[in-house]
Amino acid sequence: MGRIKQKGKAGAAKNFTTRSAAVKKLQCSLADFRRLCILKGEVFTASSFNKVSDLRPGIFPREPRNKKKANKGSSAPTSFYYTKDIAYLAHEPVLKRLREHKAFAKKLSRALGRGEWSAAKSLEEQKPVYRLDHIIKERYPTFIDALRDIDDALCMIFLFSTLPSTARLPREIVENCFRLAAEWQLYVMHSHSLRRVFLSIKGVYYQAEVMDQTITWLIPYQFTQSVPPDVDLRVMLTFLELYQTLLGFVNFKLYADASLVYPPPLDAKKDDMAAGVGAFSLQAAQAQAKKSAVEKIKSVSIDGKTVTGKDVRQTIKNISASVPQQEDGAEMESEDKTAEEDETFVAQASHSQVASDLPTLQSLNSLPASTSSNVFAPYTFWLSREVPRPIFEFIIRSFGGRVGWPQSSGSGSPFNESDESITHVIIDRPPVQKDETPAQRELRLQRKYVQPQWVVDSINAGKILLEDTYTQGKPLPPHLSPFGESAGAYDPTSHPEGDDDVDMSDVEQAGEDEVEDEGSDEEADIKKDNLEAALASVTEDPASLRAAELAAEAAGMDYGTFEAKVKSAKKGASKPSKASEEAEQDMNKMLMSNKQKKLYEKMKYSQQKKSAEKERLEWRRRAIQKAKVDN
Repeated sequence: MGRIKQKGKAGAAKNFTTRSAAVKKLQCSLADFRRLCILKGEVFTASSFNKVSDLRPGIFPREPRNKKKANKGSSAPTSFYYTKDIAYLAHEPVLKRLREHKAFAKKLSRALGRGEWSAAKSLEEQKPVYRLDHIIKERYPTFIDALRDIDDALCMIFLFSTLPSTARLPREIVENCFRLAAEWQLYVMHSHSLRRVFLSIKGVYYQAEVMDQTITWLIPYQFTQSVPPDVDLRVMLTFLELYQTLLGFVNFKLYADASLVYPPPLDAKKDDMAAGVGAFSLQAAQAQAKKSAVEKIKSVSIDGKTVTGKDVRQTIKNISASVPQQEDGAEMESEDKTAEEDETFVAQASHSQVASDLPTLQSLNSLPASTSSNVFAPYTFWLSREVPRPIFEFIIRSFGGRVGWPQSSGSGSPFNESDESITHVIIDRPPVQKDETPAQRELRLQRKYVQPQWVVDSINAGKILLEDTYTQGKPLPPHLSPFGESAGAYDPTSHPEGDDDVDMSDVEQAGEDEVEDEGSDEEADIKKDNLEAALASVTEDPASLRAAELAAEAAGMDYGTFEAKVKSAKKGASKPSKASEEAEQDMNKMLMSNKQKKLYEKMKYSQQKKSAEKERLEWRRRAIQKAKVDN
């Protein structure tokens, strides 16, 4: 007799669990359950990190094929989770801490209600706190994995560093976000890792390369921010809690690899005077180690007697003076020679260790930086009072330049406005005529006054652009996004096809060409028709090629243009017709499965959509250029 199947014990009813059942099994509140699902995310199992099957997807609501079977016959709307995911959450250490915190809250409220202040104080000192270090190690088994997923963390941390502290957003969280953001900016400036910058309506987009990983993040402009009341700040704070731990690990690793002290020391006085990133100072780890070694205890106690370093050195001198000098110097020389022979190292090729030839982090850091990362090294900049100092201080220092600012923009400027080494003044206001002394005039003529967009466009171009287009008060050229798009996309900086040979002088002389006599027009048309016929009949036969050459010579065409025409004619003749291409594509589609056909149709649709958008933009540009010519 076969095994009797019980309802709700197998199939979808066993594989799926409702949210209420999951909360009941985990013995936690709904808010804590959401927090656990956010924190766990996508993690790797400990067996192997190289297989895709070892990736455990994030814990989020699932959609069963048959909701009625998964809900054990009920058709009520509800959310479903995998039963294995809930069992996986049941062993989470954070869940244990949340339960302890729940019990702590009950005990504390009871003590406060009874007026037991000493007991409440002792409970407050023993408040349970959970850590997310193990979750970071689970989600990111290698440091490169953490760098690949740090984009969202940077965006959220920079966002919260600009928000005001409220009842829902504690001041400690904002300060910690500002500290982590400043540490990241300090490392980028120190390593010259910044590559691209884009000024958008949302804020400033930055792109950096850290350990061959491209990292892009967004920093909002420093306006007065307000948290909308309809935003669920609890969910965002849960993500922020995870991202703070992640960025702390990443900053520590980057600073350790760069031989820098972490966390960087903070000057509280400069911080109170709005120095920003300048309040932090980078220190080499070797200097810190030497300093700590000097500060060690210089005296020890042995058998109740204090022995200092001076006593030890004097004892060593007495011992060396009491040792008799050896008379036989040849014996010493032979001993030294034997020791040298024993210590001689002969380099041999390794057959078992192939990884010795691979580049290490130390060798990569010793390589010279690219020229584009130090594009501002020879220049010194002065920021006018209306230019946002945090943005352009970070940009200029990341590319090797020196930057100063007035006292109204914050303290910590390395030089003042009268410094003669200033080469560029970043200014964003219209020019105003004012009286100036000859010395001030001479100083102004030595400097170049440019608008802030010049800095960003020079960075994206990888070279110093001409300042004439960006001088004070002039209309600026379009600020285009430096982030690359798909191949074949519309490029506003390139010339459209067929416009390379167009010259404005030809357009101006178009009126003169219209007054030619009709006889010359007819003769030119006849020669053109003969040339087109000869080019169309060009084959591998030398006779047809010779006839085409004579026709081109009669039409007045130079030899280079004639060769290009012949090549294009041969290419067009060898190109298969459109009907044959469509027939071949139909034959290939017949061999595809339904899934492959759907995927192919989606790809073709996206390509056609992009090409149509490109043609529309090019048509608009041609219409604008034509309108300019007509005017």
